[in-house]
Amino acid sequence: MCFKSITKLIGVFFLLITSCKKSASYKSFEGQQPTKHLLDALPLAAKHPNNNLPNPDKIQLGRLLFFDPILSGDKDVACATCHHPTNGYAEFRDISIGVNGTGFGSKRKFNTPNKIPFVKRNAHTILNSAFNGLITSNGYKPEEAPMFWDSRVRSLETQAIEPIKALEEMRGTNFSDVKILEIVVDRLKSIPKYRSLFQDAFDEKESITVENIGKSLAAFERTLISNNSNFDKYMRGDSSAISLAEKKGFNLFKSVGCINCHNGPMFSDYEMHVLSVPENEKLDSIDDGFDKQFSFRTPTLRNLRFTAPYMHNGTLPTLEKVLEFYEDLTFKKTRNPSIPILKIDSLAQNLKLSVKEMKPIISFLNTLNDDDFDRSIPEEVPSGLPVGGDINP
Repeated sequence: MCFKSITKLIGVFFLLITSCKKSASYKSFEGQQPTKHLLDALPLAAKHPNNNLPNPDKIQLGRLLFFDPILSGDKDVACATCHHPTNGYAEFRDISIGVNGTGFGSKRKFNTPNKIPFVKRNAHTILNSAFNGLITSNGYKPEEAPMFWDSRVRSLETQAIEPIKALEEMRGTNFSDVKILEIVVDRLKSIPKYRSLFQDAFDEKESITVENIGKSLAAFERTLISNNSNFDKYMRGDSSAISLAEKKGFNLFKSVGCINCHNGPMFSDYEMHVLSVPENEKLDSIDDGFDKQFSFRTPTLRNLRFTAPYMHNGTLPTLEKVLEFYEDLTFKKTRNPSIPILKIDSLAQNLKLSVKEMKPIISFLNTLNDDDFDRSIPEEVPSGLPVGGDINP
């Protein structure tokens, strides 16, 4: 073989080795490397879409609408019924009781007689929903932010209207999902205080519209942020903000593979993943998730103190139970007979999680809690109905 041929073969061999190294490095970065590109503090302020810039009047209108049951078919349920500030804008229930219910949080129950089903999925907290879709410190568009466990709509503006249309959440049985929106608009127009509030907020001839209801609710919800947890302080440069034990848990969180799905400032990749969470026995039918594939969006890990019980249907009551569930997946055990182990996301199956690592990881997860958020509740709402809906037993 001539010298040129040997030289050419050596060059090809070198290129192959270099390519393999780059591929391995890229894979490591995607799955493991704990850099600021994967985890970061939350921004100091939320973004707003250009077609819904905030003003004080719009935010105050949204606050009143959020607590006013006039948006529901039977005038008994408000947004705050299931997303109350006392409960961290979530609720300490597995799945919610909306229409035809009485009581607050875990003590809420259906009235009798009752033909209304439970709400199918666990109530997300409203806190930091303004940052949904955030992957890097500023890398998101609020008008494209994924909402709900199946990301079926985009933006807070769109999401805010959906519960009003849902039978078991706010609509009830007396109106169709189209008619209820017309009814709500007419109700608001009949109240002088709301006519004045909408006019001040939007300065439009016909200011009370479905679109403006969504915009005002979204403007208020974007004020509900908690972005100064100990973890945020740590990522902004205060090395003493988290303890040595919490730092150990942070390192374990990354090394065992939790970071593969729970990354970015919101600790969510906003992707759909198939797990094998057991079904909630309160539901009449199996919840097959996004695109009927039993997949659900990765939830944020922020403020877990306020969001128990966990998973899309609230069937895992504590963080310990959540980690035990993931440990089962590493041993190829499924907890849902409708989901064979081969269908479960490989990222979950490939976690390297043991019992001894659970306590430090939970210790780290507690650094993501931030108690400093707006808990104020209006003394009254313009409709004169009970603030927050029928939440008093």
